[in-house]
Amino acid sequence: MNINIYYGGRGIIDDPTLFVINKMQEILEELRVNVIRYNLYECKNTIPTLPQTLKDADGVILAATVEWYGIGGYMQQFLDACWLFGDKSKIAQIYMCPVVMSTTYGEREAKLNLSTAWEILGGLPCSGICGYIENTVMLEMNEQYIKIIEKKAENMYRSINQHIACFPASNQAVKQKVAVPKSTNLTPQETEQLSQYVSDDGYVQRQKQDIQELTSLFRDMLSEEEADNEEEYFAPLRKAFRPKPGVRTEYALLIENKKKKLVLEINGSRLECSYGTGEKADVEMQLAKSVMEDIVNGRMTFQRAFMSGAMKAKGDFAALRMLDELFVFEET
Repeated sequence: MNINIYYGGRGIIDDPTLFVINKMQEILEELRVNVIRYNLYECKNTIPTLPQTLKDADGVILAATVEWYGIGGYMQQFLDACWLFGDKSKIAQIYMCPVVMSTTYGEREAKLNLSTAWEILGGLPCSGICGYIENTVMLEMNEQYIKIIEKKAENMYRSINQHIACFPASNQAVKQKVAVPKSTNLTPQETEQLSQYVSDDGYVQRQKQDIQELTSLFRDMLSEEEADNEEEYFAPLRKAFRPKPGVRTEYALLIENKKKKLVLEINGSRLECSYGTGEKADVEMQLAKSVMEDIVNGRMTFQRAFMSGAMKAKGDFAALRMLDELFVFEET
């Protein structure tokens, strides 16, 4: 029996998720299971190729740590790669046990997200583990908690060994009817080769350089005025603005090809839009023009852009989370 562990945390010493998966791995190896660990933070440049590692797996453990919100970018990238490049017929035979430990709020939602994602991929979910652990020492010293972990590992082994059936999930029916992905007409071998191209830093860098050269060529053909419209995005931002009493904050967005930052100054019900330096901003963000277009057209939220890595941000993350409440864009 082969079980793969995919750990989506940052690998810090006091991460409670590490203790849980280490204990599960120990129990599974005592049951003569071949366990392979993939630390996604170490494989961040090759995540698109990791679905290939599912070929020989009978079960997987998806482990994440909720440090502030959600399952984290590395785990989301891995699930995206499974959807884009994974062999769905193979995934349909693989049992998955979600493990989510939280140092803040949201471990139950994150565990549910992992189970739902695996079901949509067609896989078989097992009963997982989730919990709020303020101090890892508390987890390590509690015999009852350790027994729970051991029991979950044994149950996963039993589910795989006995091929325990799972009831059909409604999200499978929905996927078949309205969420069918666009067909790429690629063979499994071609899909695997495509994922290798995506993870090839040299190939990706060459493509980026070509795109940058083309972008520079067309940008030079535009006039200075067209290249930096001083009121661009003002109208959709004002239209989408939903004031919240007592909120006083400032955002600065550095948009690709813009010489100045788009500054959003909010004071209660008042919104001031301008282009400038944004030196006093509570949150600074950097994103491509295409991402900003998707946001103002309602195809993406600021939070989703940040979680997927399409937007970089620094500053007050509480103010960042509030951004989607202050600006509600309608899809066009």
